[in-house]
Amino acid sequence: MASGTDLTRLSDAELDELRRKFQADYVAVRDQIGRVVVGNKSIIDGVLVCLFTGGHALLEGVPGIGKTLLIRSLAQALSLDFGRVQFTPDLMPADITGTTIVTEVERAGGGVSREFTFQPGPIFAQIVLADEINRATPKTQSAMLEAMQERSVTVAGESHRLPAPFFVMATQNPIEQEGTYPLPEAQLDRFFFKLVVGYASRDEMSEILVRTTRGEAPTIEPVLDAESILKYQQLVRMVAIADHVQDYAVRLVLATHPKGEFATPMVNKYVEVGASPRAAQAMVLAAKCRAVISGRPAAGVEDIQKIAKMALRHRILTNFESDADGISTDQIIDNAVSTIPREMATA
Repeated sequence: MASGTDLTRLSDAELDELRRKFQADYVAVRDQIGRVVVGNKSIIDGVLVCLFTGGHALLEGVPGIGKTLLIRSLAQALSLDFGRVQFTPDLMPADITGTTIVTEVERAGGGVSREFTFQPGPIFAQIVLADEINRATPKTQSAMLEAMQERSVTVAGESHRLPAPFFVMATQNPIEQEGTYPLPEAQLDRFFFKLVVGYASRDEMSEILVRTTRGEAPTIEPVLDAESILKYQQLVRMVAIADHVQDYAVRLVLATHPKGEFATPMVNKYVEVGASPRAAQAMVLAAKCRAVISGRPAAGVEDIQKIAKMALRHRILTNFESDADGISTDQIIDNAVSTIPREMATA
């Protein structure tokens, strides 16, 4: 299939074949990552859904549980350029986006002239690890906003396009808060999913030790390339979704708005600010991706319910009362999912 192929021009048989190939490639990528990363299957699935829907992922967890290893393994399995930014309080925006420098250029007729040349920063990669993103100042964090939303950066008044596909995976430590800066809501909203990485189980811990203390060095074989990923991102958006399923996603987002028409009692008591329309976009796209991966022709309500917490938990602000009562954002979302009817007549 040629680069830049318009999938809308393919026949039904060709689309069916492409869906089957996507299923096989998805499993192959997941298996390759699993050769290095032990456990965390739901986290791997969440990251891959973000990638194939064109979104970005925020991973939260304590240090040493494989967040950086996961993104490196993903880059290797996909044959994509990898860039890493270690966020620190003294990091400047130019350290991420790049800067304009003066270079000397030899003239054709002799002599040397000085010109301004743009020197790209580490953001100019197809997969970017923003490690400990909450350790940078708000000014530096803001350098990621344009890149994540517009897929471009502006330096000295000139816009520079980022490579495609472009995927950011950021990590943050929820425990150690000294010297950190909470991500602003505008920044959080640009992450497709927030994935919470837990501790390894007993069996997983044993397997980690086997792989890391016995001289074994599992390798990852590339499975996909940039062209295939862009093609699959287009394929995901073509998956069907029924009106009542889309409406369920809409009502679930509206249920997070305090005092709103669909707000649950728990939301009214514990939520200060509800989720944005980006949450509904994330749930619908993720549901479509889950459907095609599972070999189904259309997304269902179950798909929305499965990914609701990943799409909503970072887009809901709770109030002081929730902290006092020990109520987490995930509990509020679970309550909304179990409360909102699967179908409802429209006005």
